[in-house]
Amino acid sequence: MPLPVISLEQMREWENTTWATGQTEAEVIRRVGLAAARRALELTRPSDLILILAGKGHNGDDARSVREHLGDRRVDMLDVTDPENDLMRLSALLSLRPALVIDGLFGIGINRPLSPAWIRFITRINEACLKVLAMDVPSGLDVATGEPHGAAIQAFVTLTVGAPKTGMLASSAWNFVGRLEVADDVGLAAQPFPSELQWTVSQDFAGFPPARSVAGHKGTFGHLTIFSGSLGYHGAAVLAARGAQRAQPGLITLFTLEPVYHVIASQLQAVMVSPWRADTRLPESRTAILIGPGLAAADVPDQIKFLVADLWRNFPGPMIVDASALAWVPPEKVAQPGLRVITPHPGEAARMLSCTAKDVQNNRLQALRELSQRFSETWVVLKGHQTLVGRIDGEVYVNPSGNPHLAQGGSGDVLAGFLAGLLAQPALQLDPSLTLRFGVWQHGVAAEALQRARANWIVEDLVTHIGQPGAERSSQGA
Repeated sequence: MPLPVISLEQMREWENTTWATGQTEAEVIRRVGLAAARRALELTRPSDLILILAGKGHNGDDARSVREHLGDRRVDMLDVTDPENDLMRLSALLSLRPALVIDGLFGIGINRPLSPAWIRFITRINEACLKVLAMDVPSGLDVATGEPHGAAIQAFVTLTVGAPKTGMLASSAWNFVGRLEVADDVGLAAQPFPSELQWTVSQDFAGFPPARSVAGHKGTFGHLTIFSGSLGYHGAAVLAARGAQRAQPGLITLFTLEPVYHVIASQLQAVMVSPWRADTRLPESRTAILIGPGLAAADVPDQIKFLVADLWRNFPGPMIVDASALAWVPPEKVAQPGLRVITPHPGEAARMLSCTAKDVQNNRLQALRELSQRFSETWVVLKGHQTLVGRIDGEVYVNPSGNPHLAQGGSGDVLAGFLAGLLAQPALQLDPSLTLRFGVWQHGVAAEALQRARANWIVEDLVTHIGQPGAERSSQGA
């Protein structure tokens, strides 16, 4: 099951509930230390040097408990009691260029500005530009607001305990938190808190997608129709079609503008490619429509734009709108006959909401809700770091997979195609939330697998990996 995103107060209540059951703080600390040690071993190699920085409180205890589980790594540990006096020792240890620094200076309870001595201490760590694993929270970061108290550790990975805290998901926190992961099996009592924000975990997709019927045929698995590609943007159509193929719908038909028909058709084999004309008839057997990737040329016919609005109002199946076509979705409440999905990045979302991208990033949950409300309660995949999936009401899911290397032209086209290829299949239309979350998550874990294999992968490589079994090792991002 996904994990709720909780407040600091809820975390404190959860801890107190746990102690009331008879569970000891010492046992939880031991298990947190073991979880952090496993992650530290994944981030380093045998004989690497690991520096542990331990503060006075329980967060320091967590960090100290890591040491005994680090096996064949070399370990230095600095117990920090006075940041001013310990600064020289810190500088000497950082000069050894450890492969990993484990941050256990402050926990989630910090709620006041740091002293100048602590600010200098944390700044010195950040200036070393070393890989940092933060225990529970980057030291100095307020988990309620996502703002630093004068300074905060800039972590590569933050391994938070139990569940994500609300402030860690704020855009202001991203550069401090780095990759957010959760140590959820540390001996805490059963999670008692509901939350409108839910953190996706790999176990959510156990047994999904369901096994295909042995008697299935092309018609069983749907017929996706794609409108994509224009002069100068033909690659988007190819990437979207190939992304869709990786989802394995029964059939795919791609309509593109005539000037790019030959270059697109020559790159696709199983996809049926046709030039679009005003009198084009859509396949009778279509079970889903994707429209938008690569339709960015200035000479895209108005008829295509009118088609978006008409299909949005009338097509009875799933319709996924991406990229330039987002500007052609009618901002009105219509009696939608079928599933509707929009996939904006923050800039596109801002244009749809008549605000700025910064406004969207400052409150991504609110932006998603407003988009869904404005565009007929559509499902929204709000892309970017920690992509959100949801709609006007109900739970909204945060996707933890992926990495900054997805920030390449064409990455969104692959995602749009993959999502559409999934939703074209009747069996996967029954739970659109799960299907959309799965597609977004797979997009991210494919990028992680590629980054582990090679640092200079390109979007064409993403097409070959998305949906590949075994890519589920999402907790170990590059």
